[in-house]
Amino acid sequence: MAAPSRRARLVLASASPRRRELLAQIGWQPDAVDAADLDETPLKRELPADLAFRLADAKLDAIAPKHPDAFVLAADTVVALGRRMLPKAETEADALECLTSLSGRRHRVIGGIAVRAPDGTKRRRLITTVVAFKRLTDAEIAAYVAAGDWRGKAGGYAIQGGAAAYITQIRGSYSNVVGLGLAETYAMLTGLGFR
Repeated sequence: MAAPSRRARLVLASASPRRRELLAQIGWQPDAVDAADLDETPLKRELPADLAFRLADAKLDAIAPKHPDAFVLAADTVVALGRRMLPKAETEADALECLTSLSGRRHRVIGGIAVRAPDGTKRRRLITTVVAFKRLTDAEIAAYVAAGDWRGKAGGYAIQGGAAAYITQIRGSYSNVVGLGLAETYAMLTGLGFR
């Protein structure tokens, strides 16, 4: 009788706790988290979709060689108002700038996903979600900034947190706005043989 085959390992090339939480929603726990340390500064004249695609791919290329026997998943999220990319908010000033810019407007959340199978096969994908914010009052912006929910978030907000009260419309993948398009990730990895 043949021994049961061992489940392939899954390595998440991201330090984002939100991506781990999203994977847990579909019953997947990465066997390892190995985040790439990259300069995420956009290149001159680089468009938002190109940045998300390039960074996901660069994270995969940096981490995959260290885990040749595993499926490796890398992702990046860019929040864009037209061609303008909003920062990952690290300071209150960043958060204030982001929320002021998003107030009363639609924006795009662009997720780049890159995966590699143990046999070396790679797949890459871009997901775009359109999100609309209500017009925010100065008091609403101040309260959100004071709450600190924006820290480390692309575009200065977390749709799964208090910012949900300000979002009037979403078109596309909700999980992409949180940090990882789950349906697309599931399809990419299972298509490559991950179980």
